[in-house]
Amino acid sequence: MTKNAHLNRSAALASITVASLLVGLKAWAAWSTGSTAMLGSLADTVLDLIASVATLAGVWIAAQPVDRQHRFGHGKAEALAAMFQVVLISFSALSLAFHAIEQFLAGARTEAAQEGIGVSIIAMAATLVLLAWQRHVLRKTGSLAIATDHVHYQSDLMLNLAVIGALVLDQYAGVAGADPVFGLAIAMWLAWGAWKASQQAMDQLMDKEWPDEKKQRFLDAIPRPPELRGVHDLRTRTAGNRDFAQFHMWVDGNLTVKQAHKVMDEIEAKLTAQFPDVEILIHPDPVGHVDKGLAAPNVLPRAGKKV
Repeated sequence: MTKNAHLNRSAALASITVASLLVGLKAWAAWSTGSTAMLGSLADTVLDLIASVATLAGVWIAAQPVDRQHRFGHGKAEALAAMFQVVLISFSALSLAFHAIEQFLAGARTEAAQEGIGVSIIAMAATLVLLAWQRHVLRKTGSLAIATDHVHYQSDLMLNLAVIGALVLDQYAGVAGADPVFGLAIAMWLAWGAWKASQQAMDQLMDKEWPDEKKQRFLDAIPRPPELRGVHDLRTRTAGNRDFAQFHMWVDGNLTVKQAHKVMDEIEAKLTAQFPDVEILIHPDPVGHVDKGLAAPNVLPRAGKKV
C-alpha cells in the first residue's frame, strides 16, 4: 500500500469511529428530547457512518494497482463512493424536511434540552478533531472521496449549532415552532451540501477537462527541443488522485520513427518530473497535420516563438 493510500484509509477509519460514537449519543439525545433538529442531526450522523464505510471501500478500491481489466487504474471508485454519499444525503434531507413540516403543523415541543445541548457540544468537539485529521490527509493526497466526506462533516458543525439554537429557543426562550423550523433549515442545508458535493464527482465520472489554469501550467512546462515544432489537441481528465494528459506533437516529417520516439521520451521524462501524478501519452504528427474531429484549441508553437 502506498503512503497516500494508507493516509486515505486512516481518514476513512477515523470517520467511521467518530460517526459510530456520535450515533449512540445522538440516538439517546433524540429519544430524550423529542427534538426534530436532534433527530435530523441523528439521521445525518447515521448517514455519515454509512457514507464513511462507502468512503473506506472507495479509497481501498482506488488504491488497487492497475490490472488487466483496469488498465487506467481504479481511481473512479472514489467518485462512485462520493456519489453514493450524495444520494444518502439527499434522501436524509427529504425525509427530515417532511418530518419538520409534520411537527410544525402538530405544534410539538421538545424536552430535556440540557441533554441535547451537551451531546451536541461533544459531537462538535469530536467533529473538529476529525476535520483536522482529514485536512492533513487532503493536503497530502487530494482524495475526492475524503474531500466529499470532509465537506459533509463540515456541515455537521452547522447542524450541531442549529440543534443547540433550536433547543435553547424552544425550551428557554419559549419560541414555539423553533425546533421544526431549525429542522427544516438543516434539511435545506443538507440538500445544498449534496448538490455541491455531486459536482466534482460528476466531473470525474464524465471525464471533464482540467481547469484552464492547470492546463496552461502543463502546456508551459512542455520542453521545446529543436525537433518539436508545436503541440496541439491536448486532452485531460482526472480519476481519483490520478491525472491523465495526452497531446499530439508536430515534428519534421522526415524524422525516423526512432528519432521521433526519442524526442517524445525526453519530453515525457521532463514533464513527469514536474507532474509525477500525471499519466502522459504523446502522439507524433508531421508538421501542420491536424486530425479531424474535436481538436483542443490550445497550441504550443515551435521553439523560439512567443506562446
